[in-house]
Amino acid sequence: MSISAAGDRVAARPRRLPLKLAAKLAPLVWVGPAMALIVVVVLWPVVIMIETAFQHISPDGFILGWAGWRNFVYLREEPDLVDILVRTGIWVGTVVVGTMLISLALCQLFNQKFPGRRIARWALIAPWAASVVMTAIVFRWGLDANNGIINVLLYDLGLLHRFNSDAADWLGTPGSALVWMIVVAIYVSVPFSTYALLAGLQAIPSDVYEAARVDGAGVWRTYFTITLPLLRPAFIVALLINVMNVFNSFPIIWEMTRGGPGHQTSTTTTFMYQLKESYIGESAAMSVVNFGLVVVIVAIYLRVTVWKREPA
Repeated sequence: MSISAAGDRVAARPRRLPLKLAAKLAPLVWVGPAMALIVVVVLWPVVIMIETAFQHISPDGFILGWAGWRNFVYLREEPDLVDILVRTGIWVGTVVVGTMLISLALCQLFNQKFPGRRIARWALIAPWAASVVMTAIVFRWGLDANNGIINVLLYDLGLLHRFNSDAADWLGTPGSALVWMIVVAIYVSVPFSTYALLAGLQAIPSDVYEAARVDGAGVWRTYFTITLPLLRPAFIVALLINVMNVFNSFPIIWEMTRGGPGHQTSTTTTFMYQLKESYIGESAAMSVVNFGLVVVIVAIYLRVTVWKREPA
């Protein structure tokens, strides 16, 4: 090999390295904007939230210094914190279970052929398409103790004997207010879950059901041994999204009761907002606890359901 040929080979090596590096970095051109958006919209606010939780901030928003763990200590000493955590568990569990059970029934109904099915499917979208704030306000007006339409209906049915009374003040009593908020939350959550399950149901091959009928399997046995196992991926997605949405739900509770009276209808999300009015650092500490609870819920749920495993 001549000296000039060897020199050309050595000179060509530095050129190849940038080309290989450019080929490896090329996917960043496509995923880079999405990653930047995640950093700016998701990760950076989390960093600011955690930093705020360790600062002493005045009600006017001025940073007065480093607070250490004091905000978390103050939060732990809140007299209503335990009740709020228990109520949050009841709120999430009841709404999610009710939503999924109703959605399972509705997706089976909408998977059948019947007159007006298309109109019924369109109608189901309405609670989901409408603003959650608007829906909560409408229900609040309907439950007005004096002339709310729901109370008028109950009065006409003989279930309510007098307006503007304790029996008619559904949102003034913590127990009944929580029940009505759960009803509204299920009402706005059912459409998404139903359509998610319906998509999973329609993806199940029809020949599987044909084979079950040939084997003599009944309706309920077919449902529990074929439909539910094959519906599991869609069910997991709908359930997980519902858990996170309901846990972080704010408009329904705030618009219907403002978390009151006191904190008696508050969840951790609305309690966090109530603290913000006077104790910004403690509110940030509550936000950190909320964030941790969401991470733990998702981790436990994915662990229990073994979401990566395909149905047998």
